[in-house]
Amino acid sequence: MNAAQKINDLQKQAVALKPIEKFDWRSPNYDLIYAERSKMLANLRASPEILAKLKEFYKENPVDFITDWGMTVDPRLAEIGMPTTVPFVLFRRQDEFIDFIVDRWKGREDGLVEKSRDMGVSWLCVSIAVWMWLFHTGTIIGVGSRKEEYVDKIGDPKSLFWKARQFITMLPVEFRPKGWDDQKHAPHMRILNPDNGSSIIGEAGDNIGRGNRTSIYFKDEAAFFERPEAIDAALSQTSNCKIDVSTPNGAGNPFYRKAHGGKIKKFVFDWHDDPRKDQAWYDKQCETLDPVVVAQEIDRNYESSVVNAFIPADIVLAAQARGPADVKPIGGMRVGIDVARFGDDKTVITFRRGRVLLRQIVLQGMDVAQVAGRAKNEIAAYAEKPEQIAVDTIGIGAGVADMMRAWFPDVVERGKVRQIVADVNAAIRQSDGIYYNLRAFMWGEMREWLKGASIPNDQDLKSDLTALRYLFKGGELLLESKDDAKRRGVHSPDRGDSLALTFAIPTLVRPAMPKIQYQNEILSETMGY
Repeated sequence: MNAAQKINDLQKQAVALKPIEKFDWRSPNYDLIYAERSKMLANLRASPEILAKLKEFYKENPVDFITDWGMTVDPRLAEIGMPTTVPFVLFRRQDEFIDFIVDRWKGREDGLVEKSRDMGVSWLCVSIAVWMWLFHTGTIIGVGSRKEEYVDKIGDPKSLFWKARQFITMLPVEFRPKGWDDQKHAPHMRILNPDNGSSIIGEAGDNIGRGNRTSIYFKDEAAFFERPEAIDAALSQTSNCKIDVSTPNGAGNPFYRKAHGGKIKKFVFDWHDDPRKDQAWYDKQCETLDPVVVAQEIDRNYESSVVNAFIPADIVLAAQARGPADVKPIGGMRVGIDVARFGDDKTVITFRRGRVLLRQIVLQGMDVAQVAGRAKNEIAAYAEKPEQIAVDTIGIGAGVADMMRAWFPDVVERGKVRQIVADVNAAIRQSDGIYYNLRAFMWGEMREWLKGASIPNDQDLKSDLTALRYLFKGGELLLESKDDAKRRGVHSPDRGDSLALTFAIPTLVRPAMPKIQYQNEILSETMGY
C-alpha cells in the first residue's frame, strides 16, 4: 500500500469518526472516539512517511483536524462521574462556526459572533487559533478581552491561554512543533511556534490593538469592553480580520450596532443549535437564573440584557406593538427639538399628540438657521398649530429656540399667555425628592407614558430608549450621562432625548397683563425708569 492509499484510508477512518448524527450528546460515551483515535494513531506511527501529507490535508481542513485530535476540558463532567478531559466532538453548528471564521480570515474581512452561553465558543476560537498556529507559517493570532485574567492567568481554566496550552499539550506529539516546551515557548500572553514562526498573542483592556499586526484578532466578550470605539480604531490599523465574539450587553453600543447594521457578516450561536440542550434545560435556566441573565446569555436579547436599564425593553416593545389605530391621539400636538451639538450626534424633531408618537425627523450636518427653518416647515405641514415646541437650549439649541419664538409667538387665551416655545435646560436640579435633575424627570415621565403609548417600530428608536442606565445620587434617581454612555460606546440617544423633551414641562401659562399696563412696563424698561 503506497502513502496516498494510506492517507486515503486514514481520511475515511476520520470521516467514520464524525458521529454528528449518532452521538448521544446528553449521555456521551467517548469509548468509541478513543478507540478510533487510538487506531488512527497506531496506523500513523506504523507508517510515519504519510505524516507530511496528512498535515497538508489538515492545513486546508480545520474541522477534520479538530475532530480527529482535539481535546477539551469541562470540569462539570466530574459531577456525573466522568473524566473532565474528553475528545472535542463537534456538533454541526460548531462545524459551521469554524468554516465561518476561516472564511472571514481568508476573505480578509471582519465578522461578528452573537452567542448564547455555554456553546463551547471559547474552545472553538482557541482550537482555530492553534490550527492556524500549527499549519500556517508566520501567522500571528491576536486574542483580547476586557480583563487580563480572562486572556491569560496561569492555572486558571477560564483564561483563553490556559485552554490554548491545554489543547496543544493534549495533541499527539506528531502534531506538536518539534522541540515544543510549554515553559519555554508559552510564556505569559504569548504562545510561540518554534517550527514556523507563528505566534498567538494576548492583550487586555485599553492595550488591545496596540501590539503587532495580526492575521486575525479574536475579541472575546466584545460587548463588554470599556472604550470599545478606541479599541476598534486601534485594531483597524493592525488587522484585516477582527472577530467580535459576545453575548449581548444592552443596546446602542458598538457590538449592538455591528450586529444590527448589516455591514459585517454575523454568525448566530443560539441554544437551540446545541444538541445537548432542550426545552427542559431552558426551563431550568429560567427557574434558577435572574431574568436579565437569561435575556443576555441565553435569549440573546439586547434590550433586556441590562439589569439597570432606565427603560425596560418590554415596555418599549409593547409600545411598538400598539398601532396608531389602537391608541387615539387625543390632545394638542407637542414638538421636541433636540439639537445636535458636535461629532456624530444628530438633530431630531419629534411630533407627539397624546399617547401617539406621530413622527420623528432625523437631521445631520445642519447649522442653527437650517435646523430652525426645517422645523418651521415641518410644523407648517400640520393643519393645527402646536401646543408646545420644547427645545433643548443647552449649547447651540438656544439659537434655534430664539428663531422659533419669532415664528411662533406666545398666544393669549382667556386672559392668560400661553408660551408656545419652551426652553429646556435638562441639567436643572429638581426638588421633588425623586429625580435628581430635569433630564431624569422627563425621561421618567416618558417611561410612564410608554406603558400605554404607540410608537413606530423603529430599531434606532428602540435602541435609544433602552440603552441608558440609571444610578442614584443623594437618594434621587439620576440618568446616566451622555459622556458615561459614550465611554461604553453608546452614541447620544438623540431620538429618545427628542421625545423626552415633549414631557419636560407642562404648557407654560402666565397671567396676561392689560394692554396699557403692558405697554407702560415696556416703556419704563426702555427709558430706564
